[in-house]
Amino acid sequence: MKLVIVAGPPSAGKTAVIRQIIKKFSKTDKPAYLKIDVVKAFEDEELHEEFGIPTRKVYSGDLCPDHMGIMVLKDAITWAEKLKAGILIIESAGLCLRCTPYTTQAFGIAVLPAVSGSNSPLKMAPLIALADAAVVTKTDLVSQAEKEVFRECIRSVVPKIDIIETNAVQGTGLRYLLQAISKYPGISDAETITLRGTPPLGVCTICIGKKDIGWQHHFGVIRPLEEADNIYRGD
Repeated sequence: MKLVIVAGPPSAGKTAVIRQIIKKFSKTDKPAYLKIDVVKAFEDEELHEEFGIPTRKVYSGDLCPDHMGIMVLKDAITWAEKLKAGILIIESAGLCLRCTPYTTQAFGIAVLPAVSGSNSPLKMAPLIALADAAVVTKTDLVSQAEKEVFRECIRSVVPKIDIIETNAVQGTGLRYLLQAISKYPGISDAETITLRGTPPLGVCTICIGKKDIGWQHHFGVIRPLEEADNIYRGD
């Protein structure tokens, strides 16, 4: 079974790209789909109704959705394997843009909207850095010059990453991406899958619900305004 992890900011067009992937593989591989979100999601219902594939969703609530996605990934693989799926597609919530939910033995896709501004790839550099491909969506809404600037900004983050430009709703320009997924090897051993990178720390008293403002009231990893780096405060 192939594992595909799709990440990117909200409303970037991740589900539109996933629709094209499902269209491609639905005849040869039985796709399964998992949506990870925080409060509410409808993509699983829409894709199940449109393609008749098995879908699930999970809400993270008070937990970081990308942290929770890693926690449930092994269960998701087991679920998809029991269904004899040929490809499992995971769609992340894509909120903080600092998490990198890609794992080993998975094809990682970073979806970036061209309309988000020429410097946006720099703001979500960790999300792009460990991906196998960067899919730039909504390219029909910007000029050729804007597309070229956006492309070079991605290159400044990851010089050799594959960049695919598309109007994902129509599926134009996605042939290379679909070929790359098709050639990518399936899971060889689910027990040895690990994260490709290190997610941001989640070890402070804000994480457990403390509401006071000011680092003086908190413990764990903290950050005063005048300090250049994070500090650990506590035993």
